[in-house]
Amino acid sequence: MCQLHHFASLENTNDFFWCPRNKDRSSPRMCGIWALFGSDECLSVQCTSAMKIAHRGPDAFRFENVNGYTNCCFGFHRLAIVDQLYGMQPLRVKKFPYLWLVYNGEIYNHQTLKNHFEFTDYQTKVDGEILLHLYDRFGIQKMASLLDGVFAFILLDTANRKVFLGRDTYGVRPMFKLLTDNGFLAVCSEAKGLSDITHSMSSPANITPFLPGHVEVFDLKLNGKVESVQIDRFHCCTLEPQHAAYDTVENLPSGFSPEVVKSNIRSLFENAVRKRLMAHRRIGCLLSGGLDSSLVAATLVKLAKEEKLKYPIQTFAIGAEDSPDILAARKVASYIGSEHHEVNFTPEEGLKAVDEVIFHLETYDITTIRASVGMYLVSKYIRDKTDSVVIFSGEGSDELTQGYIYFHKAPTPSAAAEDSVRLLKELYLFDVLRADRTTAAHGLELRVPFLDHRFTAYYLSLPEEMRQPKDGVEKHLLRDAFKGQNLIPDEILWRRKEAFSDGMMSVKKSWYNSLQDQMESEVNDAQLEKATKTFSHLPPRTKEAYYYRQVFEKKYPGRAEWLSHYWMPRWISATDPSARTLSIYKPDKDQ
Repeated sequence: MCQLHHFASLENTNDFFWCPRNKDRSSPRMCGIWALFGSDECLSVQCTSAMKIAHRGPDAFRFENVNGYTNCCFGFHRLAIVDQLYGMQPLRVKKFPYLWLVYNGEIYNHQTLKNHFEFTDYQTKVDGEILLHLYDRFGIQKMASLLDGVFAFILLDTANRKVFLGRDTYGVRPMFKLLTDNGFLAVCSEAKGLSDITHSMSSPANITPFLPGHVEVFDLKLNGKVESVQIDRFHCCTLEPQHAAYDTVENLPSGFSPEVVKSNIRSLFENAVRKRLMAHRRIGCLLSGGLDSSLVAATLVKLAKEEKLKYPIQTFAIGAEDSPDILAARKVASYIGSEHHEVNFTPEEGLKAVDEVIFHLETYDITTIRASVGMYLVSKYIRDKTDSVVIFSGEGSDELTQGYIYFHKAPTPSAAAEDSVRLLKELYLFDVLRADRTTAAHGLELRVPFLDHRFTAYYLSLPEEMRQPKDGVEKHLLRDAFKGQNLIPDEILWRRKEAFSDGMMSVKKSWYNSLQDQMESEVNDAQLEKATKTFSHLPPRTKEAYYYRQVFEKKYPGRAEWLSHYWMPRWISATDPSARTLSIYKPDKDQ
């Protein structure tokens, strides 16, 4: 069995290779995790696959063999956000020498839990160390349920020969696994880090996303192979999370009177933004000029002043010079006093980026790709031109608050409420996937306060009728909650929904129309007619979808089943996900 090359040793117990990255401004920042258990192939060859996610962490990377298991190892690409001195992984502490941890994410309540449970003998300031203490005291299920944050983790307990995988409620942090019939397990932040992994089985092994809100338990055999013995959901978005008992917002007023509900929404949302200020790197915010990103940016600027951050909050908007988003974002930035950046791009520049975007997304979903182009380009600007690293965004609000235009056509309040939960559970396949990959491609760290566990659980507990569109306006309850607060301009507070991918370009010609024109020359009618034969799984129905599928197949051949279904509106006849193609779409006359 070939091991990792022995570059150095840690207390003469195991091999590892550690390398600090070049700190120049072109180097991206993000965290990426990777691990193998029971590899049949040379580890040093296998580890080249881990370098496919190097964009997720520029500060350092490390590969480390597991003591006593020559065919098991961990890989980690690091972005130093909290403890810049002692934050390398696998994370191990003297109190628990048998525990190995790699994780990607932030645990916002790590200090609160440390104090409440009186954990001592802390060795680092890393937020993830709390996982080791919680696991030792309570076991894996309760450990995961007490974590307020976003995370994907691989925890190895050599004393009890167990491997644990876990992922946050909405899958804000990504994780994929490959498991063969004979017990070889490979895990990575992105699927591309597993697609070239080799193994002894003659049949190909599936690469699947690890389900959000779950933990999986594996027995670790003496030969390094594993056997899955249990998988459980530790939190569902409709339930109050267990960590709420230790939150800083306590004893919210009960009842469903409008004023109580609106006050609670404001309190929980502000708390969601405040807890996400945890960082030693500069914080910025994406700002499209829509309701969601504007509320996040305005609250962020307000709290940054209260917390006396030593720098102004930077906001970032992208679009054509006369696009609805650019104009609206400019108004918001001026109102809240952020240091605002506008990133202009042409349809030609957007089209040129599509292939790269599909590589990072690992999907061919139509609306996900459309919306990702702008986010990818603005993230590139942030990385190249500024020192903001931690980036706030408004993802999750449309799913939670029934913000999509098609919710106006919901047959009943109950149907709308059910679809809202469905969308939240599928976020990891679509909007959260887009937001993570486009920012991580340039080493930025995403933070999404609308997906705060307590905020979403409270909002979903409200009466179904209260959450529906009202007076022809989607997200009416959320807008009404901030009415009269002077947080953002009224015209933005009540601005109609405009899809991010549609609002970036000129009102004269949308991004959607630019794409359709381009695809006419990229895909011919004969190709589209044969689409069902060419692509048996989810055959494309439009030339745009066909083009995306072609690109995806070139980059990830034979991996079409990574996408289970396309994102599409419900309760209305639709062949395309764009809001602009729906009969109920009405452009805002004020734009």
